[in-house]
Parts: sequence; structure tokens; C-alpha cells
Amino acid sequence: MFHTIPTTRPETPLLDTIDTPNDIRKLDLNALDLLAEELRHFLIYTVGQTGGHFGAGLGVIELTIALHYCFETPNDHLVWDVGHQTYPHKILTGRRERMSSLRKRSGLAPFPSRDESEFDTFGVGHSSTSISAALGMALAKKAQNDPSRTVAVIGDGAMTAGMAFEALNHAGSCDADMLVILNDNAMSISENVGGLASYFARILSSRFYLNVREGGKKILSHVPSARAFARKTEEHMKGMVVPGTLFDELGLNYMGPIDGHDVKALVTALSNIRDQTGPQFLHVVTQKGRGYGPAESSPIGTHSLSKIEKNPKGQNEKLPSYSNIFGQWACAKADADNKLIAITPAMREGSDLVAFSERFPDRYFDVAIAEQHAVTLAAGFACQGMKPVVAIYSTFLQRGFDQLIHDVAIQDLNVLFAIDRAGLLEDGPTHSGVFDHSFLRCIPNLVVMAPSNEVELHAQLEFGYEHEGPACVRYPRGAVTGRAVELAAPIKMGEANTLREGRSIALLAFGSMVNVALEVADTFDATLVDMRFVKPIDEHLIQTMSQSHEMIVTIEENALQGGAGSAVNECLLAHGYRGLVLNLGIPDVFIQPESPALMRKASGLDAESIGEEIRHHLQKHGT
Repeated sequence: MFHTIPTTRPETPLLDTIDTPNDIRKLDLNALDLLAEELRHFLIYTVGQTGGHFGAGLGVIELTIALHYCFETPNDHLVWDVGHQTYPHKILTGRRERMSSLRKRSGLAPFPSRDESEFDTFGVGHSSTSISAALGMALAKKAQNDPSRTVAVIGDGAMTAGMAFEALNHAGSCDADMLVILNDNAMSISENVGGLASYFARILSSRFYLNVREGGKKILSHVPSARAFARKTEEHMKGMVVPGTLFDELGLNYMGPIDGHDVKALVTALSNIRDQTGPQFLHVVTQKGRGYGPAESSPIGTHSLSKIEKNPKGQNEKLPSYSNIFGQWACAKADADNKLIAITPAMREGSDLVAFSERFPDRYFDVAIAEQHAVTLAAGFACQGMKPVVAIYSTFLQRGFDQLIHDVAIQDLNVLFAIDRAGLLEDGPTHSGVFDHSFLRCIPNLVVMAPSNEVELHAQLEFGYEHEGPACVRYPRGAVTGRAVELAAPIKMGEANTLREGRSIALLAFGSMVNVALEVADTFDATLVDMRFVKPIDEHLIQTMSQSHEMIVTIEENALQGGAGSAVNECLLAHGYRGLVLNLGIPDVFIQPESPALMRKASGLDAESIGEEIRHHLQKHGT
């Protein structure tokens, strides 16, 4: 077991011979344990060099090997949920020597990608999609008389989302030939692995049991009462030692739980299940972070790692993050107002609500991966006079869009949305929060704010909380600016804040782009405005700027289409502005993963690129 991240590549002679899963299938069963050991060592080393999701991959080393050993991938299809756990899969499917390119432009994607490999059968990033996708594949194969197999691998956390159960319900009703594997790394059920439960799992996945079960179905098919009795008897027998009755009731044949780190047992179970018809469900228990001491003892804290820095900064130099500012505000506000309720869909650590959950356990609700429920739960609280604050990432709020409209905005309820991870993220398109300006500003009754620094964040959270009606504050990931920022100017509904008076060019910047625009404003002697509000937009200021400036430039870390710049354009058009207009934001492509700074540069949102674009625009129009 490792207790520190190695800085030199470990010796992996067996792993080095594995270029495709065909090479795994040539190995003797007894060699798979050594392969698992080498793969685990290699994974710990590579993630230390690149950063990335860590604990989940360590937990499925043996399962990944067993799946590729037993199934004829890529002809058989593996569909991974979320994708946090797929680095071992990438290593075993021809991408071992490219792992150092993870999270770099033109490098490996941090999640499965259909564009990257034929072994990545479905692109993912958000949770709870695997069963639906695998079911669609299985039903398509059935229609095409394709005998290849389809397997969905889903974690216990992703099973909390309604979409997973919708897919399970459908799978049981249409008799698709597919296997769902529940990768369960919850500590609370570890006692089920061993003794009678392990014995029962072996029995349930044995060929003898499966053949008897299918044969019995055929014999009793003409005797409905006997068939029903046999089914109930089987369910009750299972229910005594395993939690499988629910899945059986949904129409899936439940097997397990089985030790997810016993590669031979996994191979035996998968080999027995592989050729069974109809929907199958295998429950596998694993340990997140397996093989790395700090990850085993703190699986949440090591969910994702930053790459090892050769010259790391001292801890005393570390600035707080925007999430930290939100967490501190939430605790202080809860002290002052006992109506404050904090809700998050499995984002406690990321949103920095750990301290809140400990200090105010009766007012803290982690609803797990259930974004839609989180939004409507907040609406219910608001109906009873409470003041819910929903801490959620921008990209995950997309899943609660319908509830945001129908359950919160239409009823004009007092719900504050603290929208974290706004802007470009190194995990790429699935996690970058670059659409919320666009999808939020089209909703009536909604107030949308974007702070430019830590002081503005605190002020806007306070304003949004006290506002009568729904309000959103969207802010980026990472450390605050650290600038010597004075107290925020008083916030009035829809009013921007002019930071610098200039001459012919006015820069209207939103949120994180204000600090970038500071440098640009000095270069062009331009007026700089911290717009503060995406909705309502400051129409009076925009009209004033249009009367005194020959060029208006909007800058936002959001999609250009329908974003804050579009709101400015609508206002300028309404007032007949005849000067130059330049909108800068995320172009109409999915920005591929690398460091956020390089992603912004690739989007033309660094100071140098903004300056070049302004000059080019002026030259093109002869100004």
C-alpha cells in the first residue's frame, strides 16, 4: 500500500504488455492479481503527475480487469456512469502511455469520450446516465439481432438520482439483455461482504442456480399460481440475506453482494452471468481509494487530486476560495437568521458546507445526487416561510432547469441559489459552467448576479438572500483575487458599478472577467464597468455609455449565444445605438480540458487576446 504519491514511474512489467483487452484475455487467471497490483501502482503515479479523479479509479481496479477479461470488448459494450472511475479502463485500452496528457489540450479526456476510443462507448461526465444509455444500446442490438453484450457500471451515489430508477423500471419491463453492475463503495454495508452473504452471492451467480431458475420459469409458465408462489419464495429467500428484493421487483435478476476486490470471484460471477438473457443486476462492494492509505482513510478528501508541484507554495500563502467565502457567509447568516436552510445535491465538501453541516445539522440537507429534488425541496421550504439556500454547481443546475422554472420562478419563491464552479473548468465540457447566464436570464422573476471578487460575492449573497423572490449568485472555482478590495459599493437592484472612467471605449465586464478587463482598460484608456447583474441588466448605464462611447465591448465567461452580452445588445438595439459593438465570451464550441487559464486563452478571454480582438475590430471598421 502507498502512503505517498510516487514521483518516479513504478516498474510494471506485466502491465507494460497490455496494449488492448485481448492481451488481458490471454493471461492465466492467476496472473490477474499481479496485473491489478501493477495497475494500481501505475494509476497512483500517473494521477500524481497530472491531477484528476483518483479514489474512484482505485476502487474499481479489479472490476475493470474482470470486465475486460470476461467480455469481448469493444464488441461487447461497457457503459461507465459519471466516468470518475475510468482511468484504469483507459490504461487497459491502449492509452497507457498517453496518461501523462490527461487534462491537456489534444490530450486524453478526463472522462470517457466516443471521439477518443472505440472502447469508450458512451460519453459521460454527469451521473446516473449509464443504465438508460446501456438499455438503449441493448434494445438496438435486440432489434438488429446483434448478440453482443451490454454492461452498465453505476456507483451507489449515482443510484440516488431518479433517472437511474426510471431506467431500471423500463429495463425490467422490456426484457433487454443487459447487465447492470452496482459498484457500491459505501462503508455501511461492508459487513454484508463475508460469511453467509458471500456464500449466497456465489449461489445466486452460479450456473446451477441460474439454469434451475430459468428452467423453473419455463416449467411453471403454464401454472400462474405456482409461478407466482415460486417467485415470492425466491424473493423472500434473497431478502433474508441480501438487499435485492427491490431490483427483483423491478424485473431484474439480482445477484450479490460480491467482494469487488476479489478478481477471481468477479471473473467467476461475470462468466456465469455473461450469457444469461434478460436484465441482470450484480451488486459489487468495493473500497474507494483502495491501495492508497490517505484515500482509504479519507475517500471524500481524495476524490480528486491536484498534480504534485515541484516547488509547492507554503500553506500560509494559500488564499481562500470563493467556495470558502460562501461557506463562511452561510454560517454567519445562519447564526443571525434561524430561517436559513442549506440544501445541496451531494456538494457538501465542494461547496464548503462542512462547517455549516456540523454547526447546524437540523438546517442542513444533503439530498445526494438529485438536483431536481434539491430545487423543489427548496421551493417547499420557501412555501412555509423558511429561507432556503441551494448550493449547487452551475453544470449540475442544468438538471434542475424545469424545477427552477415551474416550482420556484413561477411561484416567485424566496430561494437563493449559490451557483459554484461558474466558468471554464479543467474537467472540460461536462463540468464547465458556461451556460447559466443564457439559461437563467430567460426565466421571469429571477435575479442573476455575478461577483467580480470576494467582497462582491459576500455583498451579493447578502443581497440575494434578503431579496423577495428567487435570486442567483454565480461564482467561479478557485482562489479569490487577493486584491486589496475596498468595501463593496452598496448594491441596488440591477445597478452596475463603474470602476474606471475612460474615453471612447466602454468595457462592460461580468463576474470573473472584471479582473481581466482591468488590464485591458488601462491599455486602451477605456471605461470599465463591473456589471454585477446579468438580470436585470442595467439599462440606464448601458444607454449612458452608448451616448458617450464609440465602442461597447461586453466580456463574460459564458456562452456568447443568449448570454449577458446578448442582453446588452438587446438594450443597445432598443435605444438605436449606432456605434461599434463587440461581444466576447465562450465561442460556439465545447472547450476541451486543460488548465482553466489556457482554456480561457483558447476562448479569447485572456487580457492579451481581448486587446488583440478590440484592435482587430477597430481596424476592420476603419476606426
